[in-house]
Amino acid sequence: MQPTSPAPTAAVAVPRTARKRVLIVNVFFDEYRRTTGSPYRVPQAMAPCFLAGAFSARACDVRIYNEQYSGVLRDADLLAWPDMLVLTGLTSAYDRMLHLTAYARSLNPRVVVVAGGPGVRAMPGRSRRFFDYACMGDIEELQSVVREAFGAAYVADEDFPRYDLLEGRRILGYVESSRNCNFSCSFCSLTAEGRGYAKYDLDYIERQILATGKKQIVFIDNNFYGNDRRFFLARLDLLGALYRERRIKGWSALVTGDFFGKTENLELVREAGCKALFSGIESFDTETLLSYNKRQNTLVPQVEMIRNCLEAGIIFAYGVMLDPATRRLADLRREIEFIVGTPEITMPAYFTLVIPLLGTPYFRDCLNKGLLLPNVRLRDLDGVTVAMHPRDPLDDVVRFARDLPSLRGYRGRVMRQVMGFLAHYRGRLTPLQLYSAVLNGALICMETFATSPGSIGSKRPRQTYLAGTEALDPQYTPMIRVAAAFEGHFRPTMVTDESGALADDVAEDLSV
Repeated sequence: MQPTSPAPTAAVAVPRTARKRVLIVNVFFDEYRRTTGSPYRVPQAMAPCFLAGAFSARACDVRIYNEQYSGVLRDADLLAWPDMLVLTGLTSAYDRMLHLTAYARSLNPRVVVVAGGPGVRAMPGRSRRFFDYACMGDIEELQSVVREAFGAAYVADEDFPRYDLLEGRRILGYVESSRNCNFSCSFCSLTAEGRGYAKYDLDYIERQILATGKKQIVFIDNNFYGNDRRFFLARLDLLGALYRERRIKGWSALVTGDFFGKTENLELVREAGCKALFSGIESFDTETLLSYNKRQNTLVPQVEMIRNCLEAGIIFAYGVMLDPATRRLADLRREIEFIVGTPEITMPAYFTLVIPLLGTPYFRDCLNKGLLLPNVRLRDLDGVTVAMHPRDPLDDVVRFARDLPSLRGYRGRVMRQVMGFLAHYRGRLTPLQLYSAVLNGALICMETFATSPGSIGSKRPRQTYLAGTEALDPQYTPMIRVAAAFEGHFRPTMVTDESGALADDVAEDLSV
């Protein structure tokens, strides 16, 4: 797959007075209500960089902004600047798109607002009421939008990421070699969208890698391994050559559990320069994995999978999802105790509650079973807020959710686990890899300091960790006066009503 490109236009510079100004924003709500950004969080959102490639550099002045990296966008002058505002972000940040739309249109009524991402695709009807263009496809759709809104002269001759617009101090280079996934986990937005696994051309991948500079490469593929072994091996040949030529410092990627079913895969990726792999363990409980249709994680026992990866000299990163709506707290605590008591494995990069993402089979199942709490807001679906009726008393589960992100009550055992890990793998992993493993422990026990040191001491709303009562972010209060027509943009999108049924905000798009 090569990103589609229009027929080349004449390479003539557009007069300055005719140039178009474009602002592309990755909107973001921090799960802990921080507003200063998390520049050390990995991975970082790269959509603005990739979307910027749709615009002709000869005809457009393009700026990008990432709220995940840089914090809340508060610059009214910047929001008044563009002729076109392009918005993308996670589903839980959908409301933030509405906020920025209200600002931009109040400051410049002629601005064209374009929005895309999983939240927009899950709610096409609602989105078309707020945005001039609600994109249902992949990033190449933006080329068609630009052509319709501005004209063909404003579309790039080739759709290629604008790495030159990124902050220069980044030490990681982000590259995409494929899209989507060949599995259908019930909780995943990719499953809801039904898009098939797709591959980029090798030369396009190489150009991305070289454009990032001599860095550690992070592949942002949904599934780097995929279902095409020839393509997998071809990428390893490319990466191995670049690594041996010292044109990259190494690389990491996300792979699905079936990758570990072929023992030779670990040796192949290590020889090609792989330093770390992320895989969605999600749970060490087989019954839970099967309930999520995550059968690929049952091919190799999880501890064996992690240990094999580490002993091959590759750091293993993963996350854990816990679901109080289907499992007892005692069972969830046993799983945590198993993890912190097993020094042969890395600590998870994060613990989260399972999120009923809009339109997914898991969401449908929860809705049909009446598991969603009343008055759930879209903002509440962030992985740290209890949004479903639990099996245990609600107050107990809310306390569990409050303690989960930092493993309150387990921190001493986390540190002992990390020390045991260091003793076990010293000599098998490089100092940098060992450091990254220690960082996982820091991320768990001191999440704010580890990923967003600038937020230390900053004032944040007191969280309740319960949907419907959770404190809304300060961004829900307008920072400037907006036109009366846009005041409703700051009302949170409701997922359920007071009875727990679908709210009017989403019923049009999500009713079966």
